[in-house]
Amino acid sequence: MQYKRIQVSPIAGACGAEITGVDLSKELDDETFGEIKKAFTDHLVIFFRDQNINEEQHKAFGRRFGTLNIHPRYLPLEGHPEIFPIRKDPEHKENVGGVWHSDLTHLPAPPLGSILYALEVPPVGGDTMFASQYLAYEALSDGMKEMLDGMTAVHDNRIQSNKVAAERNAARSSKLRQDNQEDEPECEHPVVITHPDSGRKALFVNIIRTHRFSGMTEDESRALIKYLCDHATRPEFTCRFRWRKGSIAFWDNRAVMHYALNDYHGHRRYMNRVTVNGTRPVH
Repeated sequence: MQYKRIQVSPIAGACGAEITGVDLSKELDDETFGEIKKAFTDHLVIFFRDQNINEEQHKAFGRRFGTLNIHPRYLPLEGHPEIFPIRKDPEHKENVGGVWHSDLTHLPAPPLGSILYALEVPPVGGDTMFASQYLAYEALSDGMKEMLDGMTAVHDNRIQSNKVAAERNAARSSKLRQDNQEDEPECEHPVVITHPDSGRKALFVNIIRTHRFSGMTEDESRALIKYLCDHATRPEFTCRFRWRKGSIAFWDNRAVMHYALNDYHGHRRYMNRVTVNGTRPVH
């Protein structure tokens, strides 16, 4: 595609591209938005530098892609229920997202994607990595593909349950609600999904929310889930983004996993995240 309104520069062979020539604090005309959406579909995660947006502008950009998610477990930014404040202060050791994962896959309709905006970053460290689940699927053997194409897996949210909330809150700046009286839901999704926009197949399992295959026990499922999750994050499937203040990353939760590196102890890293609702995954 020839871009007329923006410039798109890939940052790795697997996925990821930086977009320049756009100011997200301003309302986007339809042609510019269409080019951004095309770059998002093609590159799976897109990055913007040197942006200066407020909370309303952040939400407005997200709403161009769909309705906004209110996180079911984390406390929102005061006055902005759609914004998830991702914080790490110098005294805390744990961060948010410090393991390869996809967001909220225990929901019947997991998110389309998330838009993360850097307010304050450490002098070094705190990068985020992304892994293409298209490439992860395509690199599997024909026999493995044939087996997985007919399987579903059970996703849950035990990692953010009331049972672990107090312990995790003591170690992190971003806080989980501890007043949730509902049972943590489970939901079945295909192990291989078809992306609704690109039509490409992608692996759809992650180590923190996928604990068993449908009709199987966790013990029976564990080895294959671990294999798939290790395979899905091979270096050749990834890109790595170094943050600066004012940077924005927008990743496709249906086609990449992500991992926030926790290598900046003693420094502050403050981000705001808006998440766009998605649709139920299909094979």
